[in-house]
Amino acid sequence: MTPLKTLDIQDLSIVVAAKNLNPQVVNLDFLKLSGIIPNDWELTQQPVVNPRVVQLIFQNGVNIVAQPGTITFSEPIRTNNTQELNAPPVAKKCLEKLPNAEYQGANISLKNVVAFGDMADAPRKYIVGTLLAPGPWQELGTQPVQASINLVYQLEHCQLNLNINEVRLQQPEKPATRALMFSGNFNYQVTSYSGEGRLRQLQQRIDNWSGDLQTFREIINTRFLVQEETVFPMG
Repeated sequence: MTPLKTLDIQDLSIVVAAKNLNPQVVNLDFLKLSGIIPNDWELTQQPVVNPRVVQLIFQNGVNIVAQPGTITFSEPIRTNNTQELNAPPVAKKCLEKLPNAEYQGANISLKNVVAFGDMADAPRKYIVGTLLAPGPWQELGTQPVQASINLVYQLEHCQLNLNINEVRLQQPEKPATRALMFSGNFNYQVTSYSGEGRLRQLQQRIDNWSGDLQTFREIINTRFLVQEETVFPMG
């Protein structure tokens, strides 16, 4: 019997690296007064502010975390219309307002968590039975072996690091569900030596996010979850 996806959770993060970034520059007043975010955006909780980190979580799902050397803009993907996502344009606007940061690169990070109903053992069997070759290494200990896999792909425009592992999802008023989590990082380096060139190059890298999302989905659905009867062995 072919398992059917009963839960499909996706997240997008854009991580920008800047050598001389002070986290406290990225505060709520700066974001609103500079026009990076609309004035009507509201926080879900009090911001986290200290010398090492600033975190702002908004009611629309956008999460901004500034740390020494990096800013992360993340958001759950709740729609098939990628034009409705807020994190990518906010990331680009933030860079425009901080043009003198010594930018070094960016990661387009994506997560896809897939669950298969009451087939609790399917994620583990998929990793150790389909992606890994069977052998004596699996026959050790008092419980079935757990595993995760790290893969590195050299794509035409960047490097993709893909991690596959089993996770437990705890949902309100529901028993925990075992699921597969695919985590992908598209790594972009900035090669220009001028400040203006670095900024422009980084913005172009961020503009690749929708293509990276499409590539990520295609890899998962056509390279990993495409096999119907053999991907999730039941024996």
